[in-house]
Amino acid sequence: MQTTINWHKVEPESIYMNNEKLSKLEHMVKSDYHNINGIVIIRNGHLAYEKYFNGKGPDKCHHVASVTKSVISALIGIAIDKGYIKSVEEKVLDFFPKYISDADKQKQQITIRHLLTMTVPYPFEDWHEPLDVLCQQQDWIKYTLDIMGENGDLGAFKYSTAGAHLLSAILTESTGKSARAFANEHLFTPLGMKEIPDYQMNAYGFDDLFGKNVKGWVHDPYGHSTGGWGLTLTTRDMARFGYLYLNNGIWDDNRVLSETWIRESTEMNHNNYGYLWWLRQENGLSTYSAMGDGGNMICCIPKKNMVVAISSEFIMNPRDRWPLIKEYIIPAVL
Repeated sequence: MQTTINWHKVEPESIYMNNEKLSKLEHMVKSDYHNINGIVIIRNGHLAYEKYFNGKGPDKCHHVASVTKSVISALIGIAIDKGYIKSVEEKVLDFFPKYISDADKQKQQITIRHLLTMTVPYPFEDWHEPLDVLCQQQDWIKYTLDIMGENGDLGAFKYSTAGAHLLSAILTESTGKSARAFANEHLFTPLGMKEIPDYQMNAYGFDDLFGKNVKGWVHDPYGHSTGGWGLTLTTRDMARFGYLYLNNGIWDDNRVLSETWIRESTEMNHNNYGYLWWLRQENGLSTYSAMGDGGNMICCIPKKNMVVAISSEFIMNPRDRWPLIKEYIIPAVL
C-alpha cells in the first residue's frame, strides 16, 4: 500500500475504477448538488478523480465546519502518543482546576473519552445546542464547563460542539500550544499541507465565526482554536487527512498517528459514532466519515481502499452526500 498520495492523475482503469461511471459524477453535481465546490477521490493511494465547481480550484480553502472535530480527535491521539496526555480516561476537570472547585459528583466523572464519544449530558435539547450563546461569552471554556454534565445521564449520546471545544482547550493545557500550532507541527506539515497561519480575529460576529470571513482556524477570545468548527482546508488536504486514517497512521513511511488510536476511533458501536467520527455499516460495507455543515465530508471506505473528500459552500439543509457516494462512486470500483 502506498504510504503517501500520488497526485499525478492516472487512468481510473489502472486503479480498478470505471471511468464511464465516474464521468456521471459531474453531471449529478451540477444538477442536484449545487453547493459542492470540489470532489477528490483517492483509490489505492492514487488520484482517481478531481473536479471543482462554482469557480473553485485545488488551492481554494473551505470552511469545513464540523470536519474540524475529526481533526481535533486526531490531535488528541497524537498528544496521547507523545505523552502530553496520559489516556482518554483522564478526567476533564483535572485540566481546569481554576474553573470549578465545587463540581458535583457526575461532573467530576467526565473523561476525555466521554467528550470524544459525545456521551456527556448538557441542559439543551438534542440537536438544539445554543452556539450563539457560547459565542457571546468572554470565556467559552468556563461557560461549557458550567453546563457540562447537567440534565442527563453520563454515557447517553448527545451531540455537542462546545464539548469538542473543551478538547481543544485540553490540548492547549497539556501541550502549551493552540490546536492550530500543535496541528501545524505534528499533523499538517507531516502530511505535506501548508501551515495554517495565526489569524488575528478582531470581531466575533456570525461571518467571523461561521461565514464569509472565516480564515485559517477560528479561535475563541482567549486564543483556543475552535474545537467543533472553524478550520479551513483545501479539498486535497481533506483527502490527505482521510488517507492518513486509511493507511493506519503512516504517511511517507513515517508514523504520524498510532494504529491503535485509529482503530479505537472508528470501531463500530450502537451510537454509530466513534471518537468524533460518524460510523456507517450498510450492505456489508463499513465506512467512517468526518462530516460538517453544508455537506463537507471526508468518507473513508477501507474495504475499497478509497477516500472521498467533498468540499462545499455552506447552505441550509444541503442534500445528503451519502447517496452520491453510494450510487455513483462506490459502484465505479471494479
